[in-house]
Amino acid sequence: MYTPSKKILENYSRVMVDFALGKGKGVKPKEVVYLQYDAEALPLALEVYKRILEKGAYPMLRGYEEEFEKILFNTAADDQLSFFPKKYTKTLIDTIDHRVYLIATRNPFLLKDIDPQKIVKANAQKHAIRQWQFEKEDKGKLTWSLCLYGTEGMAKEAGLTLEEFWQEIINACFLGSEDPISTWKKTFRQIDDLMGKLNKLPIDKLHVTSEKTDLYIKLGEHRQWLGGRGANIPSFEIFTSPDWRGYEGHVYFNFPLYRYGNIIEKIYFEFDQGIIVKAKAEKNEKLLNALISQKNANKIGEYSLTDKRFSKISRFMANTLYDENFGGDYGNSHLAFGTSYHDAYDGDVKKMKKEDWKRLGFNESIEHLDVINTNQKTVEAIMKDGSKKIIYKDGIFVI
Repeated sequence: MYTPSKKILENYSRVMVDFALGKGKGVKPKEVVYLQYDAEALPLALEVYKRILEKGAYPMLRGYEEEFEKILFNTAADDQLSFFPKKYTKTLIDTIDHRVYLIATRNPFLLKDIDPQKIVKANAQKHAIRQWQFEKEDKGKLTWSLCLYGTEGMAKEAGLTLEEFWQEIINACFLGSEDPISTWKKTFRQIDDLMGKLNKLPIDKLHVTSEKTDLYIKLGEHRQWLGGRGANIPSFEIFTSPDWRGYEGHVYFNFPLYRYGNIIEKIYFEFDQGIIVKAKAEKNEKLLNALISQKNANKIGEYSLTDKRFSKISRFMANTLYDENFGGDYGNSHLAFGTSYHDAYDGDVKKMKKEDWKRLGFNESIEHLDVINTNQKTVEAIMKDGSKKIIYKDGIFVI
């Protein structure tokens, strides 16, 4: 079995602790870092834990074994599925300054035979966690990041050997270089330059055309484009959270969505006044509609584009973290149905109230699921004066 070298794991830990957390600035002494990791990611978790201590910060640990989740859904009564340790979780969120999660799914289809309604019931109780995290993030007191640790199960689903799968991780995260953080900083400066150009454009709507796709997206008031902030590693996307009410038309996604141990393939949405009124899939359509049936999950929280010049991801990875940053021949675009990102607001987030987010069309939901299109596409910006400009074509921003 392939195992990444100690040097690669050390580089990975430095990228996460010295760079990704803190929105590119890393952790500071005496800050509290909550380290969550799947069981197979233990070798990386040990290096991350050590690096947190070397930085003078305080680590808190939570290891996770995915088999427990299967036992829960096969055994628990409804009240056990709904149980949520509110006081404990609120105290945890109040305590931490950063959260990092090392994803290492051993069996992507572990929950494929579980009734989706059971999963939705258990998931509903986590809404409070998202709210508390958002509130703390909005105050500038919490940052987070995710990364991937390759497993045989994920590699097999992607049609790769474990070594090939890890090579994609190493390439995508610049882990093979002597100084991966400097490479990340250079990449983020280039992304920031494009974001600056986008944010200067007086865009009213976007018009996206691709295979089975003809979609209009109204950005809404007080929006800005985001990217290059370290919340995910890797991250090459440039994205925003448009007004959910401003989606009209239809859109198709050629990459599959992995969720709750299942795969949903060839997804198609139709919109009317921002609401998904038709959701189709060639595989697991029942699960797709169960997900969308959750409160406000039938609305869009994010629109994103990835420029293929930045992304080193050239293979399907069967994992959203990588697939939403796919480069390939034509880059990618993705929508996320569910909750919006508050930092897509171009003003002082700290002054915003719940009614302000609602008024501006920022969606709030327990879900945030990315669905991805890597086909050739054109994105045209319609300006506030009615003029038009192509901003993205054949996988590249053209601004």
